[in-house]
Amino acid sequence: MNVADSQRVGSSLEHLGYTFTETIEEADVIVLNTCVVRQSAEDKAMGRVTSLRPLKQQNPNLVINLMGCMVGVRGADKLRERLPFVDVFSPPSDPGPLVSYLSQGEIRSLEDSETTRRFLMMDDELILPQHERGQLVSAHVPIVYGCSHACTFCIIPFRRGIERSRPVGDIVSEIRSFAAQGVKEVTLLGQIVDRYGKDVPDGPNLAQLLRVIHEVEGVERIRFLTSHPSYFTEELMEAIAELPKVMPHIEVPIQAGDDEVLANMKRGYSQRDYRNLIETIRKKIPDCSIATDIIVGFPGETEEQFMETHRVLSDLRLDVAHLARYSPREGTVATRRMVDDVPEDEKVRRFRLLEDLQEGIVSEINKKYLGQTVDVLFEEKVKDRWRGRTPTNKLVFVESDDNLKGNILPVTVTWTGPWSMQANLQKQPELIVV
Repeated sequence: MNVADSQRVGSSLEHLGYTFTETIEEADVIVLNTCVVRQSAEDKAMGRVTSLRPLKQQNPNLVINLMGCMVGVRGADKLRERLPFVDVFSPPSDPGPLVSYLSQGEIRSLEDSETTRRFLMMDDELILPQHERGQLVSAHVPIVYGCSHACTFCIIPFRRGIERSRPVGDIVSEIRSFAAQGVKEVTLLGQIVDRYGKDVPDGPNLAQLLRVIHEVEGVERIRFLTSHPSYFTEELMEAIAELPKVMPHIEVPIQAGDDEVLANMKRGYSQRDYRNLIETIRKKIPDCSIATDIIVGFPGETEEQFMETHRVLSDLRLDVAHLARYSPREGTVATRRMVDDVPEDEKVRRFRLLEDLQEGIVSEINKKYLGQTVDVLFEEKVKDRWRGRTPTNKLVFVESDDNLKGNILPVTVTWTGPWSMQANLQKQPELIVV
């Protein structure tokens, strides 16, 4: 989401006549877009913005903009006191305060849709910043901002605000624009992406939106993340199964395997519910890959409860497990009402146990690809190898002197590991130069 927000800021600044620079000392405007989903991320952001103070002292005309979840939707009074050298504070997904400041107040707000379009869109199309224009193979498209579910561990609803679904027309116009600029794959984003449309009376749902986007010419692959088990419907599964452009890769976090912990997290489902969901997904979408998120060391989590999570992960054998140690976030329900009573060394131990388990599971899953032919969308060259992804989101590296960027090509897998695979091009068709 922050990548997508940053692209919109870059586009806004270029509309005002600014250009991108790789050298921070040359910049007239510096935008620091922040994440605070974990304490470590917030600490890193604070350290980074503090490091900009000397540049401001050397160049008083430098404009520093702090943006994103550190600022949040409720203002930045405390931050202004702590960071007096920062000129502009912008909420998540809102370049309005910066544009207003740089335009000397001529534009008071970007809340109005016409004003937003003036600075972010040109002929109803989002124009990527110049340094990314024609360079991106895959782009992120926010379809729902904020979150209204409010899991007890999560700070996002308090920083990004309530759930707001974007109109279908705006989403499709943006995707058409991306396709015209060379983008082959779009990933639809939402804190809970499968809740898209639930805040709009009689609005379209995610399955219906996918069917509309599927008709956009030029886009060859569609992904979406992150889903919630309670809202992942059979209608959505059927859309994924029926639409060739929608990739068979699903991110649907369980967060914990014990029912009491899940209830304390306010997740809204049981372990059995999640197991049944995975079983149904695999029936409806054969050979799909599934990713999950897990938090270890949530307040009150016992060894027995942790082992329930270990058993679930062992039984379900999912393709990806994003693991995190519980981190208290000021303002969340968990921090206000629960005690962070799992020692840090125990959190690390549990993390490592799941990490080792998942590494073995993924190694076995990926071995099944050995010798198979799969289609890979190539994104960029890293050193002497081209990097791309399969429909199931497996990372593949191929050696080639040709320009493979933006091409979907069949490859034969020659080596597999837990985190990536190596392959050879099956044949050398005429390539599309991006």
